[in-house]
Amino acid sequence: MQNRENMAPTDRIKKASRHVSQNEGVIFAESAQGKRGFELPPLDVPAVDARAALGSDFARETIEGFPEVSEIEVLRHFTRLSTWNYAIDLGMYPLGSCTMKYNPRVNEFVARLDGIATEHPYQPLELSKGCLKIMRLLLDCLVEITGMDTGTLEPAAGAQGELTGLLLIRAYLEDTQGRPRKKVLIPDSAHGTNPATAVIAGYEVENVRSDERGQIDLPRLKEIVNEDVAAMMVTNPSTLGVFEQSIAEVARLLHDHGALLYMDGANMNALAGVARPGDFGVDVMHLNLHKTFSTPHGGGGPGAGPVMVKKILEPYLPVPVLAERNGQPTLENHRPKSIGRMRAFGGNFGVLVRALAYTLAYGPGMRQATEDAVLNANYIRRKLEDVYDLPFDSPSMHEVVFSDARQKKNGVNTMDIAKRLIDYGFHPYTTAFPLIVPGALMIEPTESESKQECDLFVDAMRSIAEEAATNPEIVKTAPHSTRVSRLDEVTAARKPILRWKPQGALLASVRGLK
Repeated sequence: MQNRENMAPTDRIKKASRHVSQNEGVIFAESAQGKRGFELPPLDVPAVDARAALGSDFARETIEGFPEVSEIEVLRHFTRLSTWNYAIDLGMYPLGSCTMKYNPRVNEFVARLDGIATEHPYQPLELSKGCLKIMRLLLDCLVEITGMDTGTLEPAAGAQGELTGLLLIRAYLEDTQGRPRKKVLIPDSAHGTNPATAVIAGYEVENVRSDERGQIDLPRLKEIVNEDVAAMMVTNPSTLGVFEQSIAEVARLLHDHGALLYMDGANMNALAGVARPGDFGVDVMHLNLHKTFSTPHGGGGPGAGPVMVKKILEPYLPVPVLAERNGQPTLENHRPKSIGRMRAFGGNFGVLVRALAYTLAYGPGMRQATEDAVLNANYIRRKLEDVYDLPFDSPSMHEVVFSDARQKKNGVNTMDIAKRLIDYGFHPYTTAFPLIVPGALMIEPTESESKQECDLFVDAMRSIAEEAATNPEIVKTAPHSTRVSRLDEVTAARKPILRWKPQGALLASVRGLK
């Protein structure tokens, strides 16, 4: 397996790495007193003493330590740093549970059109009809895709969508049963945000274990469902990458006890156009538009987590509610039973625009995108299951979860394998998650990848498996071809350097630089 040509560092980058390792950084090494990247014109207003104007609490005595460099040196420095990064434009991003797929550039273009990107949320409603129509059309599309009755586009992310959903359940139970109940049930294969959200919403969490096939343990669930249970939060497909085959029975069981079923829809990339959660009993769910519906995902944002609901929860939707009056879209603020506002304005509008562009472009073809994602995951599973341990035999959906059980016999773990994968020109998969699989390798190729790219990935993973068996040390000390070798991740997590300090080095916390 050949390393990708675009991953080979140049001599200049190696030189830059040496500067960094000496606690200098190339931008500091090129500094010389008096260099300027620009020159401000003479003041045409009276000069102001910043310290006198701001006060000593807001202005430093002196500002020292900044490099003095020319404009071209600054430009080259940051451009050079950008080449250190991996991106979906370079190759496959197999991060399981994150759906790091390619997002068509046309959707970015649409989100930047005049009259869309330039509109302001405070402008009058009569000047916002176009934006409201976009939002209403997207909501109608999401209703059709999920099989739900209505929803809200307001939540800014999946986790906020979860909180919105549980608050809707809480309001519904208080209104119809006189009490919110006490507990939320969460399978051990759910996303990690689910139990945190339940606690924030005021509920106790009770874990529901998976059976030997990675499915919800239905006999155990029947034992613990009672009148104290408000809801169950199910991630479907689960973090194991498998579909909960008893989901309709789970819904009936909860409904028989007056509880509701919440579905974490972050993995809708495996269902869109094929199956609708509303059809198998889900009462409320969120969607991650920044995963399934085409917004670049990563780096902390932006995101959107619309919440879709059945009719029984509509009175409690957060305000303002996207509605229609006389055939025209509008926002309604007077909803007596509403849980209130979850965020400013009506939603993260740019993300909503991208999602609508994506949905309208695909149309019924969204089914093929889903099927391609599932096909890619199962192709990789079949190609690797003879060299990596497969802890559960349930059919895989959009992702496959292996374990490092075979490689551990030679002292190689999932982190080592992931680091070695960098040497082959791929971004690492998700390591050590889900937690119910010791030494997990969580791989999601998405629908973006061709057979050729999947084959390159398979070749790399098989080569690493062979190395782990014959030369484990090369895997345990990887990566070897990068500008920065393996980092001290424990120290980075416990003692992060969150701001630049004068006299310090660029990336001073990095260890093992070449």
